[in-house]
Amino acid sequence: MSALPRRRLRRLRDRASIRDMVRETKLSMSDFIYPLFIAERPEDAGPVPSMPGVSRLGLDDLDGEIERIASRGIRAVLLFGIPAVKDAAGSASHDENGVIPKAIRRIRGLRDDLAIVTDVCLCEYTEHGHCGLLREGRIDNDATNGILCRIALAHAAAGADLVAPSAMMDAMVAAIRGALDAAGRSDVGILSYAVKYASSFYGPFRDAVACAPKFGDRRGHQMDPANAREALAEAALDVAEGADMLMVKPALAYLDVIAAVRRRFPDHPLAAYQVSGEYSMIKAAAANGWLDERRVVLESLLAIKRAGADIIISYFAKDVADYLPQ
Repeated sequence: MSALPRRRLRRLRDRASIRDMVRETKLSMSDFIYPLFIAERPEDAGPVPSMPGVSRLGLDDLDGEIERIASRGIRAVLLFGIPAVKDAAGSASHDENGVIPKAIRRIRGLRDDLAIVTDVCLCEYTEHGHCGLLREGRIDNDATNGILCRIALAHAAAGADLVAPSAMMDAMVAAIRGALDAAGRSDVGILSYAVKYASSFYGPFRDAVACAPKFGDRRGHQMDPANAREALAEAALDVAEGADMLMVKPALAYLDVIAAVRRRFPDHPLAAYQVSGEYSMIKAAAANGWLDERRVVLESLLAIKRAGADIIISYFAKDVADYLPQ
């Protein structure tokens, strides 16, 4: 009879208290950023049908929602705006009295301890649904960067802690960093959507903010899902341009990319966005009784963190507060 192994890993699994003690990856509420959709017109507020449990909030809804978020231990929010009027130039995006600056000021008045992150892009504000200014049917990269700078400055002036450019324009981080610094706002950080794929998982989000492209698609500026080495090149450019934090979006289908970015840039905080399609798939399967929602949510979030994310942007963040041990 062969000798039994001296090390039996099952000895550390049999009792829950020991399993918890040796767990390599742990979730805490400080890991999460909770996304919020803010509608400028009250009539645009209400539930998002394709995202059960998620609603577009009117400005007057923020008071109660911010207190609910804070009471759950969530430390940061990511704001997306739904303007009253959209046009070809996305003019409402950088209005200093637009929906997001109004929301920032209101939130800041309610909770000074809550970190406010703002999405910096044009897709929610343009009538055509594309992420930048169009010239002859194509996005003008450099002209778009000028508008992104104006958006970032408007959000910074209102009190944002971090601006999060998501347009995937070349040199957008350098342009925004330069604009913020020139305006005396070197205190405002940049959480860059450094690695944002042209994913099929964004559908419910586009319903929520009515930003589906009216023609074409976004594959000309968002990344090809087939590419991983390119992700490292994109992240390296943003690091060199002054990004304070990096992001990979989506999360679950790109765990390998999260891990690769973590290895290449160990000193940069790394966020991963568990996007609307990931959220809605779990919700739909759970509603049909096919999955245990709580267990699947926690498993998916642990996978994202295990891959190397320091921060997780997730519509499940409020639910997780009920799932984690107090």
